[in-house]
Amino acid sequence: MTTTILDIQQIEQRLQGLDLVRLMEDAFAAFSRREAVVPVPGELLFQDPPGEVHIKSGYFTRGDTYVIKIASGFWNNPAKGLSSSDGLLLVFKKDTGELAAVLNDRGRLTDLRTAAAGAVAAKHLAPADVDTIGVIGTGIQADLQVQLLQDVRPCRNIVVWGRNEDHVAAYARRMEGKGFRVQVAQSPSEVAERSRLIITATASSTPLLQWADIRPGTHITAIGADSADKQELHEEIIHNADLVVTDSRSQAASRGELGHAFANDASAIDQVAEIGEIVSGAARARSAAHEVTVATFSGLAVQDIAIASAVLGQRG
Repeated sequence: MTTTILDIQQIEQRLQGLDLVRLMEDAFAAFSRREAVVPVPGELLFQDPPGEVHIKSGYFTRGDTYVIKIASGFWNNPAKGLSSSDGLLLVFKKDTGELAAVLNDRGRLTDLRTAAAGAVAAKHLAPADVDTIGVIGTGIQADLQVQLLQDVRPCRNIVVWGRNEDHVAAYARRMEGKGFRVQVAQSPSEVAERSRLIITATASSTPLLQWADIRPGTHITAIGADSADKQELHEEIIHNADLVVTDSRSQAASRGELGHAFANDASAIDQVAEIGEIVSGAARARSAAHEVTVATFSGLAVQDIAIASAVLGQRG
C-alpha cells in the first residue's frame, strides 16, 4: 500500500475549515463512552537541557486505524530560535499494521488539539460573560488557548503573568499584533484577582495559584501539569472547587493536579467528572454563577486520533 506523507504546510492546508472544538468534543465523548482504547502514555524527561517527550497511542473501537504520536517540549528552544514543540503522528491500518500515513506536523497538531480542549472546557464550564482572560505562562499555549477561546467565549482583553519579563513583553507584542489588549500582572494572584477565566500553561513544578487567590465564579483551565513532576494549582483549589473536571480519571490519577491533590486516592478520583461525560450530558456542567470550576487536562490520545483522522480526510 502507499503511505501518505504530509509535511507541515500540507497539514496546515488541510486544517482549513475544520471545527477543532467540535472535533475534540466528539473525541472526549467517545473516550468517556469507552469507545476508544488508550494505553498509559510513555514519557521521557530531561534535565539538561530541560525538556520532555510524550508518547501517546490508541484507536477508536469503530475506526480502521491506530495512531502513535511522539511530541516533545524543550523549554530552552526559543532562545535558540526554535519552537519549544516538535513531533509527528504515525497512522497505521488496524487490520494489518501497515503504515498508512506520516503526519510530520512538528508538534502543530498537538498544540492545536490542546488549545481546542481548553475551548471545550470553557464552553461548558466558564462564566457566560467574560470581560478578561487571565493567562499564566507565555509560551505556545498561552497564545493558542486565547485564540481558540474566541469561538466560545469571545474576549479581547488579556491579563498575563510570566516568570521572565522579556518573554512576557514578547507575548504582549504578539497578542497585541493579533488584536488583543494585553495588561501585565505582577503575580499569579493578580491574574486571579482581575479575571474569572484563567488559563495556566506552564511547566511549573510548584503551585502558582492558591485557593485564597480565586474569586467566586472563576473557571480555571490548567493544562501545564501533564506529568507527575508538574503542578500549577495548590491542592486546596482542587479540594475546594465546586466542580473539578479532567479528560481521563485513570490517566489523571498519577500525574498533575489530581495526582498531587488526591495521591492516588481512587475514591476521590471517582468524584471527578470527565469532560466527555459533560459533553454527552452524563455529568453536569457549571450550574450557578458563583461556582468555582477547574478543568485539568493531561492530553489524551483520542484527541490525536481524531485530529489525525480529520486531516487525512481533508483534501489540501
